[in-house]
Amino acid sequence: MKPPHPRIPKHLYESFRFMVLEVSKQVEQTLAFLAEPSPALLEKIVGRDDYIDSMKGFIEEKSFAHLASGKSERNVVNLLRCINTTTSNLERIADFAVNVVGQVQYLSDVRFPIRYDYQTCFEEVLGGLGLVVEALDKQDLSLALRICQYEFRLDDHFQTAFRQILDDLRKGQGVEDLVTSLFILRYLERMGDSLLNIGEALIFVMVGEKLKIHQYQALSDSLAASGMNQSMTQVEFSSFWGNRSGCKVGSVIDKADKERGRRVVFKEGQRGKIAKEKENIEHWLELMPGLPPRIVGFHDQEPQASLLLEYLDGCTFQEVVLTGKEDILQNAFYLLGETQMAVWQASRRPQVCQAHFLRQIRARLDDILRAHPNFLRPAASLSGLKIASLGQALNSLAETEGQLPAPFSVFCHGDYNLNNIIYNHKDQCLHYIDLFRSGDNDYVQDVSVFLISCFRLPLASSAQRARVTRVALDYLALARAFAHDQEDGSFEARLALGLIRSFLTSTRFELREDFAQEMYMRALYLIDRIETHQGQPWARFRVPGDVLVC
Repeated sequence: MKPPHPRIPKHLYESFRFMVLEVSKQVEQTLAFLAEPSPALLEKIVGRDDYIDSMKGFIEEKSFAHLASGKSERNVVNLLRCINTTTSNLERIADFAVNVVGQVQYLSDVRFPIRYDYQTCFEEVLGGLGLVVEALDKQDLSLALRICQYEFRLDDHFQTAFRQILDDLRKGQGVEDLVTSLFILRYLERMGDSLLNIGEALIFVMVGEKLKIHQYQALSDSLAASGMNQSMTQVEFSSFWGNRSGCKVGSVIDKADKERGRRVVFKEGQRGKIAKEKENIEHWLELMPGLPPRIVGFHDQEPQASLLLEYLDGCTFQEVVLTGKEDILQNAFYLLGETQMAVWQASRRPQVCQAHFLRQIRARLDDILRAHPNFLRPAASLSGLKIASLGQALNSLAETEGQLPAPFSVFCHGDYNLNNIIYNHKDQCLHYIDLFRSGDNDYVQDVSVFLISCFRLPLASSAQRARVTRVALDYLALARAFAHDQEDGSFEARLALGLIRSFLTSTRFELREDFAQEMYMRALYLIDRIETHQGQPWARFRVPGDVLVC
């Protein structure tokens, strides 16, 4: 049989097909061994495992050699990734088969596990293996999904058998045989996990993006519910990489009509996060219509949920700052200021609130110290001068923060960094995205996040750094003007707390030790400024502008 693509080496694909056959034979003989153990059959199973390992190594080596030639198209690369993922999981299935036969020596009666119907598990595993080559050859999405479904049935069977074994264990008889039977069934259930990985690898080839089965189902169901009834093979899904939310995010467009095709953004993740983002977007739409993306669809399937959102044309504000022409940047910043003021004015509520910056630091402190354990400075003294430990300094700041509530609240973005602001030059407007953390809060929360998102940009040239610093200082001036108009006397002190929070928490994502140390030292500098100011009116406190200059 020919490979699924002419650029896939024939000898590589033949080895792949032989490996599927050998693993199927391994599973079949394991089933036979459980029914009637024999040294000869055990030797065959163990020997075949070494052969399967060698085949996996050969396929891996030839795949990387082909990729290293630099002649591979995207679909060929995807096929090779799928083949390698599949062979790795086939090898695991073979290993689990060896583990199963290894358990037989602990049984007092080899017929004992039959009562838990392990034969059905073997049938499910063999059924999934029997579809692998056909699914890849035909690029058949329905077959890939069927392979995934074998895992669900294996899970169900294991849960039933597990509960039955627990009941039998409570009777206190045949404990060794019961525990051994549980291990055998567990290895069979893990074969199902490998089948699921294989099915998802096949979906990747056909859809063009790596999707877990629940993500695939959520996307398919969401498209259907929104009126986009194309099959998954008719749409193009492109992931947005680099987000730290834990959600799967990407754009979806009809492949047959990219020019006029309806394009949406798909976002899938934990139900609580997705439902909260939906609620926040709806609030933003009431407050500032057009600022957030419109909701196209929402699909709720515990414990996950998914959103389909309007695709927003334009570029991120970060792209404008880094690469836009000077007049474009000035225009974008003008829109940023106008939009920011409109949001603050429209959402202002005369309720005292606190951002709880110290609580935010403590929630992330373990991650900060895991990345930079040297930040955990102990208490010390120098020439009679006491130097507080980091923990002591944070405790003192918490007391200070309690004395500095914001005099009013606004509806904040919650993660107001440069990548979460979309600028559309053609339509002369801005949009906010990634709104899971939005809520009524101290506006200093957004101000401090924006300023530090400028500061921490990795820039190669001094000219770029000067440009980004100018944006940060201009935004600081805008925020200060708003604070002055609102007669917010503690703005500067709260801003220092917000900057301390953002400087410290940003270090957990920064592995350049010198730059992480730079942010850490600026946080300590602001802590010292606040401590030195204790006992004086906070209206006289001012954040030094040079703390934002790198």
